[in-house]
Amino acid sequence: MTDHVYKLTELVGTSPESLERAIQNAVARAKRTVRNMRWFEVQQIRGHIEKGEVEHWQVILKVGFTLED
Repeated sequence: MTDHVYKLTELVGTSPESLERAIQNAVARAKRTVRNMRWFEVQQIRGHIEKGEVEHWQVILKVGFTLED
């Protein structure tokens, strides 16, 4: 097994649909500029309420990626 060093970055994903979609949105956007993503960890879940209904989901993620040689 190769030794790896990881860097962490924090992302906030949002979606009016679901928590899962908020996570997918964050990862999909990050992959355009961040290479070698390996894992994520949900740090915080929030939502926006409008007229007594959940209007929007927000998820704070820490994403780990390997550093290039």
